[in-house]
Amino acid sequence: MKIKLFSITLLFFLSTPTWSQTSLEAKDLLEKASKKLDKYVSFEIEFIYVLNNQIEQINQESKGKVIIAGDKYKLNFLDAIQLFDGKNIYTIVPENEEITLIKPTDDDEDFMFNPTKILSFYKEGYDYHWDISQKIKGKNIQFINLIPTVDDSDIKSILIGIDTSEYHVYKIIEVGFNGTITTLTINNMEINKIIPSNFFVFDPSDYPNYYINE
Repeated sequence: MKIKLFSITLLFFLSTPTWSQTSLEAKDLLEKASKKLDKYVSFEIEFIYVLNNQIEQINQESKGKVIIAGDKYKLNFLDAIQLFDGKNIYTIVPENEEITLIKPTDDDEDFMFNPTKILSFYKEGYDYHWDISQKIKGKNIQFINLIPTVDDSDIKSILIGIDTSEYHVYKIIEVGFNGTITTLTINNMEINKIIPSNFFVFDPSDYPNYYINE
């Protein structure tokens, strides 16, 4: 019995540093990718967004594009345009000729709702763990598994796949407790594009017949 107890104790002490090391490596990779994005004046991302829930028999795939400069962005997604000028978010729906204006709060940290948080949302409320590595389209993609630390989170886990040569995000997979899996795959990324000074400015005269819902 003493030998068995000693073996279990030894196994615990041998395995604990490995777990800590992988967590440190995961955080280090996330920080390298985050700092790389912060260096860019602007960047444009073309992506594919997949929403899947086998229980509800939902499987939807959509393409989108977002241009980001600092804390401002313009998102084209799901037949709508979302523009953030640094103060207000304008959601423009041409089909309905309607514009919704909202003021974001500090709680809007989810990258799915705020593209500028695509690689900073992880900094609070998550534990990081080193996960699988895959060769995808000639790129070495290392996945980091993020586990929410709050008890009431709807999110079970988030997998972030990072290109280890460029330190660019390639894929984000969010798994919910309700069985919903959302996957964001970045197909193309252009950095430091020249953006007109009025690109993120909302001009009501561009939408003369639209109803603005404030």
